[in-house]
Amino acid sequence: MTPDDQILWYVMRAYKAEKKAEEMLSGDRGLEFFIAKQYAVREYHGVKSKYLVPAIPGMVFVRASHNQIVEFKQHGGNFLQFVTRKTQRGPEYLTVPDSQMDNFIKVASRYDIETTYFSPDEVDLGAGARVRILGGPFNGVTGVFMRVKGKRNRRLVVQLEGITTLATEIAPDLIEVIKENN
Repeated sequence: MTPDDQILWYVMRAYKAEKKAEEMLSGDRGLEFFIAKQYAVREYHGVKSKYLVPAIPGMVFVRASHNQIVEFKQHGGNFLQFVTRKTQRGPEYLTVPDSQMDNFIKVASRYDIETTYFSPDEVDLGAGARVRILGGPFNGVTGVFMRVKGKRNRRLVVQLEGITTLATEIAPDLIEVIKENN
């Protein structure tokens, strides 16, 4: 198996085309994807309503091989762009480990619970304790339990390194502190 055939979570951009990405990715191609969403109040023609909108505008996470995504792009999905970062060896595709993505999806897909998104540099995860959630809607999620600026209670913070950070309130009795093995 070549690196281009390895199945990974790729970070993709779909500028003002999240809906199109959702429709095409879930269509006959059947690629696994995730778009973080949250409820927002919008006003159309003088009527306010609650709508489910992308929480991180333009960002789509696609779980596939590089070759599968390139093939998808060649067959009408060219609006979807790889997100890259500069390294000493040149540009590198931004990917997310499965475990981080699983935690992120578990928390971000609960639209009924208030969540707050932060850029990676807005939260210092060193100030909190590594925890695992036991029970409740986030059972099995690992993250950091800490205070977040502007919020009264401590929050469970889940991070996709270098991409985004998500925080939500969690009952302290569901938390197990993970001991670091030094």
